[in-house]
Amino acid sequence: QVQLVESGGGLVQPGGSLTLSCKASGLNLQTSSIGWFRQAPGKEREGITCISGRGAFTSSIETVKGRFITSRDTAKSTVYLQMNSLKPEDTAVYYCTMVQGATYWGKGTLVTVSS
Repeated sequence: QVQLVESGGGLVQPGGSLTLSCKASGLNLQTSSIGWFRQAPGKEREGITCISGRGAFTSSIETVKGRFITSRDTAKSTVYLQMNSLKPEDTAVYYCTMVQGATYWGKGTLVTVSS
């Protein structure tokens, strides 16, 4: 059974950092394409970063480029989203997603950036 569980969300001050984790079960992280999405209050869900299968290709949207870093630890079956220089507009529920044949989603973790 495939399961993705995000963790690490919380309240952080502007300019701070936070690292989200996404623990995967039932998937091969070495070959899966991995992405992080977010959905801010009142807005549509948007993709923010992705890594292709085997890590040959990575991409981030302009608003997080240089601040957010996606990585994966295949030994721990975990994907990370390191977020630096956080801004209030980064406040959202963050979701990880993986593609291996089908597309799988976690339930999300809330990140609030506020002073």
